Amino acid sequence: MKRVVGVVAGVAVLVGGIVGADGAALASGARMAPGTVAWQPCPKEAGRATSANLECATVRVPLDYNEPWGQTITLAINRIKAKVSRDANHLGTLLVNPGGPGASGRELTEFVATSLPRDVSERYDIVGFDPRGVGGSEPAVHCVDPEAYFKPPRPDAVPHGEAEERVLLSRAADFANRCGNYWAWLLPYLTTENSARDMDSIRAALGEEKISYFGYSYGTYLGAVYATLFPTRVKRLVMDSTIDPTQVWYESNLKQDSAFEHRHRQFLAWTARHNSVYKLGATSKQTSFAYYAMRDRLRARPAGEVVGPSELDDVFTIAGYSDRVWPQFAQAWSSYVREGDVKGLLDLYEKYGKDDERAENGYAIYLSVQCADAKWPRQWDKWRTDMTRMHREAPFMTWPNAWFNAPCAFWPVKGGTPVEVKGSPNLPPILMIQSRDDAATPYKGALEMRRHFAHATMVIEGGGNHGVSLAGNKCVDGRLAAYLRDGTLPARDVKCAGLPEPQASEHMAAASPTDGLFGLLGLL
Repeated sequence: MKRVVGVVAGVAVLVGGIVGADGAALASGARMAPGTVAWQPCPKEAGRATSANLECATVRVPLDYNEPWGQTITLAINRIKAKVSRDANHLGTLLVNPGGPGASGRELTEFVATSLPRDVSERYDIVGFDPRGVGGSEPAVHCVDPEAYFKPPRPDAVPHGEAEERVLLSRAADFANRCGNYWAWLLPYLTTENSARDMDSIRAALGEEKISYFGYSYGTYLGAVYATLFPTRVKRLVMDSTIDPTQVWYESNLKQDSAFEHRHRQFLAWTARHNSVYKLGATSKQTSFAYYAMRDRLRARPAGEVVGPSELDDVFTIAGYSDRVWPQFAQAWSSYVREGDVKGLLDLYEKYGKDDERAENGYAIYLSVQCADAKWPRQWDKWRTDMTRMHREAPFMTWPNAWFNAPCAFWPVKGGTPVEVKGSPNLPPILMIQSRDDAATPYKGALEMRRHFAHATMVIEGGGNHGVSLAGNKCVDGRLAAYLRDGTLPARDVKCAGLPEPQASEHMAAASPTDGLFGLLGLL
């Protein structure tokens, strides 16, 4: 499932000797007793301001939960502590996760704390964590050198013949093999189930009998697995932009291809409605022709020798996640087509598509988790047949998404059996939040998740952005706040109007607090 963390990514190489040394050091560490997390001020990070109220710590967890007294690894966590004392007004711990798999939960903590109403946020200890292998957790997984592996322009993701397909297959196999060479000892344990068990280890280390949880995107699946494994330890559970738990993971990508096609066509239609500004066509058919003509032109001559068709795919995928970027993207596209000006495309690539160490780590964990969670086809003929068929109806995403996930066909760890997500009478009522035209986590998948949790209530937003809550929709955010405040849920599902479409403009407005999750990730 192609998602933002992977789309905007890159890496530093760890050599085998360093990995082995880290593993040995971790194995000798003592476990932390429940309730004794050693909080301290967070270290300053270059180029990133943090709140003085933010505290950091680590929690050791078993590498293999079947051997709880064996080797351990370290999870990095942070928190903004509640302002109220632990009396009747304190609501305990709210654990947060932004998705991925592969995204840093520690980057979500301050966003949630400052975006929720104060009478809610100040009653929770809001805790973020980097899942195993991610970011500040140790070891952090890296598999390739981004400057070499992701050097633009990359081969076109839509292969033109067998020779180009062999090049793309070689790249996918190379990534999988490098991950196996560096991390053979760790890869079998990078699963959603183990991350859910890690959440319970964090709960125990914090000394909490129960925790509340707020997850976006893949984080909804992680929360659902946690609720399945530990139903008596859930106080409140929020799922925003929800995964279909029955299609983990190959089939979910095919469904996502169709959903992104629908959202891309909405963007093309919006551009056509604003033809007076962008002059790319007055109908969706015309703007579609203009888009794919641009892609073909970039195949022959990459913009600035950097943005070829694959870089274009990565960048414009962002427009499927959030319509906030549509004016900026349409203007860059228009400037290139009508004036031959490549600056706009290059700026988009620098902001949204350039791979770096943080995002390569996210991509490596994304693959590690999804390839290990479930079985993937190992015969490329199956992939080729499915993608050829899907490409005819969903050309925007199908092949780029396939190559994003293709290392799973060669992954050194065979996929296992996913946890069978299911509800329990011991679970509290659950809040689900979903937009109708979400491309990354389609609406039908959210309905499927809801069927597994009888106590869930849905807030359905009429828009199409991914990551609905805390993005400025008062109808949605009011329901979220009420639920987190005292567990209040509507008697039945609620429909909220989507936010207004963006206005056409030659300039993109600066990011604001209403940008929500994608402003947090630096994508707006």
